[in-house]
Amino acid sequence: MKSTTYSLGAAPIQRSRGYASIEAFCAIFRQDMDSLYTLALCLTASHDLAQQCFEAALNDCRTGTAVFAEWARSWSRRAVIKSAIRLLDPVRFPMNGGLETGVEAVALELNSSARWLFRLDRIQRFVFVISVLEGYAVRECAALLGASPREVEQARVRALQAASNNQDIPPASHFINFEKAAQLNFRAPTWSRS
Repeated sequence: MKSTTYSLGAAPIQRSRGYASIEAFCAIFRQDMDSLYTLALCLTASHDLAQQCFEAALNDCRTGTAVFAEWARSWSRRAVIKSAIRLLDPVRFPMNGGLETGVEAVALELNSSARWLFRLDRIQRFVFVISVLEGYAVRECAALLGASPREVEQARVRALQAASNNQDIPPASHFINFEKAAQLNFRAPTWSRS
């Protein structure tokens, strides 16, 4: 296989033609900006943190491990999840028993069917988004979060119970993909690239 060398300031990165290029990741983040930003916002519950998460994920994809071209889009979503986990560490800081600062303001921007998600504890929200909306197995979710499968399963059960107790959410059949479940009424903000 031929390889291409990219330079991002530091040491050049070599990627074979069978792998996703830096340009491919940039195109994915441009094309899927709303979806990736929404994922970041649902995990972080903050516009500032969602922007940081989005930018860190893009940087990780550009400078990280080579990925097969066919996996680039799912790898981008995984990068957003991993960036949010790094930013908030939901296992060590689950915010149990209290609402996170600023979460209610973000929740009010959303369609009423998605607001309940922001009332969950941080760990429950992360587990619900990763395992239910993004479709990761409990073990995969646990590995990403650095938690035991039992902790993840318990958080998932509590999140699903909260969902079933909420009158404003769509039926479970709507949780087939992230966009249908979130039903958000906004687009990713534009920010300056300085």
